[in-house]
Amino acid sequence: MKIAIMGSIHQDGINKLKDNNFDFFEIANFETNSLINELKDADAIVLRTAELKENVLSHCKKLKIIARHGVGYDNIDSKYLNENKIALGITGTANAVSVAEHVMTMFLYLTKRINISDLATKNGNFIKRNTLPEFFELYKKNILILGFGRIGQELAKRCIGFDTKIYVFDPFVDKKIIEEKNYVPILKKEEGLKIADYISIHLPLNEKTKNFISYDEFKILKKNAIIVNSARGGIINEEALYSALKNNYILGAGLDVFTQEPPKENHPFFDLDNIVLSPHNAALTLECKKRMSIESCENIIYYLNKDNKLNKENIVNKKIINLI
Repeated sequence: MKIAIMGSIHQDGINKLKDNNFDFFEIANFETNSLINELKDADAIVLRTAELKENVLSHCKKLKIIARHGVGYDNIDSKYLNENKIALGITGTANAVSVAEHVMTMFLYLTKRINISDLATKNGNFIKRNTLPEFFELYKKNILILGFGRIGQELAKRCIGFDTKIYVFDPFVDKKIIEEKNYVPILKKEEGLKIADYISIHLPLNEKTKNFISYDEFKILKKNAIIVNSARGGIINEEALYSALKNNYILGAGLDVFTQEPPKENHPFFDLDNIVLSPHNAALTLECKKRMSIESCENIIYYLNKDNKLNKENIVNKKIINLI
């Protein structure tokens, strides 16, 4: 069995492969012809952010499973995997805490305008603190969570610590489950957007969620609203967001993801002072990198050894294998 690792991963995952006597090799060149040559004999692939589409996958005749080093799989040709019965694994339990903390960081950064206070102090304007822009509390505010998977649930738990009221929009989650956690289910996104002080997006990117938040949605948001997207670029229409921020229709925004990654050098967002940006690294804490590395390698180990009764049980109990 040959395992290809596309992109560097934490040593803890590599040690798992070693301990289970798997041969593996790392790939750093993602040019198409190089990938075709490198992957043609691979039985499994650990994949970070590089794309794997049919033009490469069609040459991988021995491939049995791709293990994503993360949750999303929009960089993989899932249609091809389905048609050729190739398994896809995600690290579903690995990144929720790190991303939820990242969202909370953006909420607080934008609410407290901490960068302005820091700059004023360093520039000798300590006594002018009363002239700084207003900043606010999260206390008793309305939080709208769009998407109630693991990350959305972890975020909700952290927001409760600030005595906020949690509203949840997710048509795929039974409202009883939301109500059991003492959160408020929202049946139509517009209802939630009208009352939200903070909005956090945790949806997959697909045809239904592309431009999910656009010009019409920004028209109904509160002027003090803060919106954060740590899911996928394209769910928020970037032109509409720029217009809303530039004209102060909303208070602020935080983005960890972009429609084009990396964003172009002269992106209009870079000139705004009411947006905070990060380079799609919400999940890249040290702890999370370890978990993703271990889980992605375990997905491969369990799947390739699935004829073993013990490993069949592991797949079911750990729920880390997802056949798309």
